Amino acid sequence: MKTLKLTLAIVAIGAMVSSCKDDQKDIAQKKVERYSAYVDSVSNVSAKDIAMNWGVVERDYQKNKADADNAIVYVKDNSEMQVSIDASTNEYETFKAEVKAETEAINMANSKLMMQQSLLGTGFNGADMKFTWINKDNILSVYQNFVDTVEKNKDSYSREDWDEIKLLYEAVDTRKNTVENEGLTSADNRKIAGLKLKFAPMYTFNRMGAKSDENAKAKE
Repeated sequence: MKTLKLTLAIVAIGAMVSSCKDDQKDIAQKKVERYSAYVDSVSNVSAKDIAMNWGVVERDYQKNKADADNAIVYVKDNSEMQVSIDASTNEYETFKAEVKAETEAINMANSKLMMQQSLLGTGFNGADMKFTWINKDNILSVYQNFVDTVEKNKDSYSREDWDEIKLLYEAVDTRKNTVENEGLTSADNRKIAGLKLKFAPMYTFNRMGAKSDENAKAKE
């Protein structure tokens, strides 16, 4: 009788251990599936739409991945789960690279717009690249702000910044040709000519200096 009881006890313990292992495997499987589902849901959103909220995405990703990684440690046969985790991780890293590229592009565009607005003044909103907002009454102030801003920040501009400055300056000059026929006063025209004489050597000298600095850094 004692032998029977001992046998039943061993069987019961074995069943409990087996059940516990099954429970651990089920829990691990659910966490792996949750991790994969999270990566799939994130990856289906466009990189542009998700870029600005990437901090939240990365935080939730790390939590889901840690849960999955930790859960399969206690599963003896976890090779299939590991394969699933690795596949989701690769999918996420690929998407993360796309988001990084998109974020850099957004930051660059924002930086470019901020520089454009600093040079052209509050009248420029980034949409009107024909500069139709510039007229005979405000063109002198546009030139004045442009040259003053360049002079103030000339030591901080990169070679690419100077190239953008040149493009904007030429666009303003092109607009001036139209404005002159709309009644630009001789006094304003003379003042603009003076600003142009000030800008030309400042642009040439500082762009050359920026290029030299970049070449020197490249050699280091």
